[in-house]
Amino acid sequence: MKKVNPIASRHQPARRNLSMLFLVRSAAFCGAVFLIISCNQPKIETADSSPLETSVDSLIKPWLDSAKIAGASIAVYKEGKPMLFKSYGYADLEHDVKLPVNASFEIGSVTKQFTCVAILQLVEQGKLSLDDDFTKYVKFDTKGRKVTVQQLMNHTSGIKGYTEMEAFMSIAAHKLKRDTLLRLVEKEPFDFEPGTALIYNNSGFFILGLIIEKITGISYEEYVQKNLFEKIGMSNSYYCSKTKVTKNRAHGYDMGDKGLQQATYIDHTWPYSAGSLCSTAEDLAKWNDALHNGKVLSEEMYKKLLNPAKLSDGSVARYANGLTITKVHGKRRIEHGGGIPGFLSANVYFPDDKISITVLMNTTGPVSPGKVSDFIADNLFGKDPDESSSYSGDLAKFNGVFNGPARGKSLRLTVTNNDTTLFVQHDNDKLVALKYVNDQWTNNEQIYQFVENNGAVEQVRIDQVYGYYILKKATK
Repeated sequence: MKKVNPIASRHQPARRNLSMLFLVRSAAFCGAVFLIISCNQPKIETADSSPLETSVDSLIKPWLDSAKIAGASIAVYKEGKPMLFKSYGYADLEHDVKLPVNASFEIGSVTKQFTCVAILQLVEQGKLSLDDDFTKYVKFDTKGRKVTVQQLMNHTSGIKGYTEMEAFMSIAAHKLKRDTLLRLVEKEPFDFEPGTALIYNNSGFFILGLIIEKITGISYEEYVQKNLFEKIGMSNSYYCSKTKVTKNRAHGYDMGDKGLQQATYIDHTWPYSAGSLCSTAEDLAKWNDALHNGKVLSEEMYKKLLNPAKLSDGSVARYANGLTITKVHGKRRIEHGGGIPGFLSANVYFPDDKISITVLMNTTGPVSPGKVSDFIADNLFGKDPDESSSYSGDLAKFNGVFNGPARGKSLRLTVTNNDTTLFVQHDNDKLVALKYVNDQWTNNEQIYQFVENNGAVEQVRIDQVYGYYILKKATK
């Protein structure tokens, strides 16, 4: 049975060859029902479609026909008005229920931006500071380290991520007191000293939810409902439940060895403020418009939200607070993705054009919502030109083996070269050629910075957007 990523970031394997994602061992959960789906999928009408819709239809249809996805909902809005709002495929495969356009999905780690906004609302009210040691609000043994609320928000705390822990497997399907998880996590050693690196971490966001509850005296679910969903008019958004009957809720599916199967079960006690919100493509378009146009946070707090993580050595990452800040098509892109058993999501905003792109899928498998959002952006803005150039220096000086902490493991990076370029290999993954662009070595959105001392390369820093890893050269 395939493994499933319970609370993932935007970077799914279909889009980038990253080995950093946590995979739940499905055997620890209930048995799955396998479904082999025929190619008798809903017909996609294109006669009166816009060029964008026709193009997206042509992308999605083969995945439906080959049963790589059960369904998808896509919303593209400009200045709050729809350019494309459409659903594809099925909400329920067992009963052949087509996916309604306003279907709700589990959005996984897209939840994180809602959690960060809630924290910043409390900061603005003077109820906490981002520089506070989080143990002021939540009992946790940091073994003498100070870990700030800010470091929880941008994955620089160094606390072990619970979704990377073997011990989490024993409780993931059960409803227990949340302290159960805290006690498991605090037994683990820190991955790094607070502030010295950035490793994607669900534990920090779990703790942020507890902080919100401690300060407000109400549940995280109630706070988000009253202070975000209701104020913005997100009438089809809610805290996910495996038991509550919810109209137009999409059922989730995972890709197994024999085709699509019912999603691996995880109790929503655990994704919590790191990944337990449900929403629709339309509601997330409303959210993007409200969040990025001054309708949710003050200008000061909004700037804090988009403030990228800065490490203790001065390095600046591209992950901010529940959001990533990158540049594509010559434009700023603010985005985050999500993955939880049965569901994948991508929520993207281009502030310069006030364009929102949301892609929700009720399938974890080979198809990435990030690939769809990139495809849509290419259609709207044109593909980025290849700006790579030749490196004129000595390529051999970069060669070596480098080691350091990454998400859920210790990463081994091997760097080699030929006459014209560098190659990198993450652990035993495929060898990948790097491009030299604007004085930086890159592979798609990953940036490799080689740190020299007296002409010798001693360190590689990998900015993966959702992580900033610092690897040291192995000594013989």
